[in-house]
Amino acid sequence: MDLAIGARRTLVMMEHVTKAGEHKIVERCTYPLTGIGCVSRIYTDLAVIDVTPTGLEAIEWVEGLSFDELARLTGAALRPPGARG
Repeated sequence: MDLAIGARRTLVMMEHVTKAGEHKIVERCTYPLTGIGCVSRIYTDLAVIDVTPTGLEAIEWVEGLSFDELARLTGAALRPPGARG
């Protein structure tokens, strides 16, 4: 918790979905949190996503995957690069 709150930027590296295909990036967390609102960027096996005050913005994603498919695989609202929130 101290590292998450005290850091200038917190980067998360994870798989985009569970082995069962369920969302791992969600609108609202269901587990207790130790660092709320401290994540700056999420790196997954499918995409790089910035966490901004206005929501999640996909910065880049793997070749061959459309933005619409990436958005479907993400359990939270996602906007393409440069879109206004």
